[in-house]
Amino acid sequence: MHIDPASCLPFDLDRALLIGRIWRDAPIDGPSVVVVRNGEVFDITASAPTTSDLFDRDDVAAFARSAPGEPLGSVHAFLSASAQPQARPAARLLAPCDVQAIKACGVTFAVSLLERVIEEQAGGDPGRAADIRASLHALIGTDLAQIQPGSPAAMRLKEELKRRGAWSQYMEVGIGEDAEVFTKSQPMSAVGFGADVGLYPTSAWNNPEPEIVLAVNAAGHIVGATLGNDVNLRDIEGRSALLLGKAKDNNGSCAIGPFVRLFDDGFTLDTIRQASVSLRIEGEDGFVLEGVSHMREISRDPLDLVTQTCGAHHQYPDGFMLFLGTMFSPIKDRDAAGGGFTHHLGDVVTISTPALGALVNTVRLSTDIAPWHFGVRALYRHLAGRGVLE
Repeated sequence: MHIDPASCLPFDLDRALLIGRIWRDAPIDGPSVVVVRNGEVFDITASAPTTSDLFDRDDVAAFARSAPGEPLGSVHAFLSASAQPQARPAARLLAPCDVQAIKACGVTFAVSLLERVIEEQAGGDPGRAADIRASLHALIGTDLAQIQPGSPAAMRLKEELKRRGAWSQYMEVGIGEDAEVFTKSQPMSAVGFGADVGLYPTSAWNNPEPEIVLAVNAAGHIVGATLGNDVNLRDIEGRSALLLGKAKDNNGSCAIGPFVRLFDDGFTLDTIRQASVSLRIEGEDGFVLEGVSHMREISRDPLDLVTQTCGAHHQYPDGFMLFLGTMFSPIKDRDAAGGGFTHHLGDVVTISTPALGALVNTVRLSTDIAPWHFGVRALYRHLAGRGVLE
């Protein structure tokens, strides 16, 4: 994987406040919490043993700017090393979250809503997708973006679609009152920048889902944002929505990174609301697919999605990471006319937006990538060995 490190960092790196995690083989052999200040990486684990601890601070941005830390070198060097995972560099990037729950919202854009309905009606068969897409467009059109979920207009549309036999469980979460919020992955299981992402071996119809991911602390406050790839198995979920867990949660099926950018005066939730997220897929077969998603087209505001995830009804004492959903369901034919898109092994997926940089990963099988062994218990044994726990 050949990358330009500068293109994978925020355009205003000199003012961006970035939090991440790295694996250090020496001298401590384990993960560290780091902050990037003016392009330099500092290990602040002695002051913030986990990103969860850091995000819970009332003064998180001010603390990150001033916390003492061990200097580790240029962030560009870490990005370059992490893009070569087979080389096993002595220090490499991890996902910038640790013990937080990893949650995701689905069907938050009109385009992805239609594609979920297509998956359901196709029963997981990509060969039927094109015909179903055409019939749905003829029946209900393509512009559902102006429909406010849960509004009287949405409820009228719901009744009309039911009358026409076009209603779907995906329509329910797309335009109904309640958002779809599910557990995407387990704490400590997400992979970071440069890592392999994994496909379940039996899947033959799948795609990346480029998304913005919010970092939310235990109090339910959004402290920052990063990028994510909610790897999606269209055939498995399309056979039955009850297979969502199998379709969404496998080794390497969740990528987050490269860093969480903390909110401050120059980077806020309004920055996220106006962001555009780009996707580029480059295959070893020469195939290239590109697309752009605009967060202004999301049907549910990010703050509403956070409120639907946590509150009096559900607490997250370690905080959580929240995928906001994608509008990008690639349909460009790859292997056969009418067959749409599916991954090939070796695809390089780049998800980017100027304020957050770029998340780059390579597609493999979940059974072939490095197994997941380092969990929450291993993390706390490691931190206890370093003497940084209170």
